Amino acid sequence: MTDRSSSRIPGRGRRRGDRGGRRRRAARAVAWSAGVLVLLGGSGLGYVYVKLDGNLRGIDIDRILGRDRPADTGGGSQDILVLGSDSRSGANAVYGRDGGGARSDTAMIVHIYPGRKAASIVSVPRDTLIDRPACATGDGKTVPGQRLAMFNTAYEVGGAACAVKTVETMSGIRMDHYIEVDFTGFKKLVDKLGGVKVTTTRPIEDARSRLTLAPGTHLLNGEQALGLVRTRESVGDGSDLGRIQLQQGFVKALIEQVRSIGLADSPKRLYGLADTATRAVTTDSRLDSVRALIGFADGLKDLDAAHVRMITLPVSYDPADPNRVLPIPSGTEQVWTALKQDKPIPASATQDSEGDSGDAHGTVKED
Repeated sequence: MTDRSSSRIPGRGRRRGDRGGRRRRAARAVAWSAGVLVLLGGSGLGYVYVKLDGNLRGIDIDRILGRDRPADTGGGSQDILVLGSDSRSGANAVYGRDGGGARSDTAMIVHIYPGRKAASIVSVPRDTLIDRPACATGDGKTVPGQRLAMFNTAYEVGGAACAVKTVETMSGIRMDHYIEVDFTGFKKLVDKLGGVKVTTTRPIEDARSRLTLAPGTHLLNGEQALGLVRTRESVGDGSDLGRIQLQQGFVKALIEQVRSIGLADSPKRLYGLADTATRAVTTDSRLDSVRALIGFADGLKDLDAAHVRMITLPVSYDPADPNRVLPIPSGTEQVWTALKQDKPIPASATQDSEGDSGDAHGTVKED
């Protein structure tokens, strides 16, 4: 965690006339999460910054991983690993028992292009079989690597730093930041936003995710939104790939919802959302302060869903196990090369992928 000394407290000695500007800047920074990024609201009062800073949890991933990482290529782009954690401990216990430790239920690699007006998001199926690298745990220990391990075991055995290490090993791309949201935090964020409007084109009824939706337009509350992004058995072929397609549709709806709400004229609502967001997320240590998050999110104010391309990592079903998928080398290489060069991901990268061909596409309609 970063130092939370009083030297970081803004607001002391500033003019009262600055508050409107600070509120407008904070209103641009209200959080996208679980899905993608975290927009965060703040207040011009110093004690509020201190309280919100105290909500945040940070992980010093740079220290844990050390120097054995891809080079930071610069150029103005940013790469962020966003994870949804499916731990069943604490308030999350209502969703079932842990099969062990917490796992990464959702994983998205977010590439923000130079200029911060466009982004590509690559969803990684949790059942993808990869060669997991050996990972430092931060307490002097090392978790051994494993061939053909499920992607989500990286988080389970080595936490956030191992998840980052695994993504960097797969892609050759250095992650600039890390953001994690768990089940309960996700629900609370959606509720604080006033719900998220989605339009479904077919009925969804999934007992495991506790969701029943008829075709049509719905304002989803937090519980329903969580059910949607967890649904897999009643869409597509019932696999994780169909679930990812629902998640991608929801994330675009969430981005539009965040852009449409007005917070500048409601400091109370802004503070409530900021308080919820800072309690909901875990970040890398370079983002674990209100000031850092506001600066990060304010740079994304011109990004809208129309300029966000979402794909699933190019994969095919494992011939030896239909419940697992394998990366397609030619497709994944095209994806990583495009992101390294700050270019759009070519359509040819996913043309043979099971991940972008499932019949769950279009279940959540994009406006």
